[in-house]
Amino acid sequence: MIAAFRIWGLAVAGAAMQAAPAPAQVTWPDAPVARGTLSFDGKSTLGDFTGTTTQVRGAMAGGAALHEVRGWVEAPVKTLATGNDRRDRDLNKSMESAVYPTIRFELLGVTPDWQRGDSAGVVLNGNFVIHGVSRPEKIKALLFRGPGGIHLTASTPMNLKNYKIGGLGKMLGILKMNPDIVVHVDLLFGEEKGSGKREEGSGC
Repeated sequence: MIAAFRIWGLAVAGAAMQAAPAPAQVTWPDAPVARGTLSFDGKSTLGDFTGTTTQVRGAMAGGAALHEVRGWVEAPVKTLATGNDRRDRDLNKSMESAVYPTIRFELLGVTPDWQRGDSAGVVLNGNFVIHGVSRPEKIKALLFRGPGGIHLTASTPMNLKNYKIGGLGKMLGILKMNPDIVVHVDLLFGEEKGSGKREEGSGC
């Protein structure tokens, strides 16, 4: 009798294990940039200033896990506005926007730092392509996944001389700009629906 109860108990437990649904796996979709802002904080002998553009485009290529995500984002140099027309003209001249029209980041990998619910801290591994120069960068970023899409924010220091951007002493006329700036990115990726076609980036 005892043996029969044991066999029955094992059978019930086995059936319950088979019936229990497996935990849902979080996947990351292919998604274009729905909206975004690229900005930088600069310093000159006249004072601090910020350049900003909302003309940002790009896409992420999703994967079964966060570390598999890849992607790219870019913005036209000529759309960066600092609130001073003369400074904007000097900025475009120094960055040779007619020859190198875009600022671009190519995401080659993601290193998760922490994850709590719908939020995550990550390191973005990739290349900035600016002024015809491609340099590897590691950027700390925050991700939030909500019903409206995937929200990413990041900030990173940058030295313009690393991208061979000259003429900083001529910007603002006789004034001088510090080559050290801080770049900020605020992006919302919206999930693609329909054809699933991925947008291709332009060259820099």
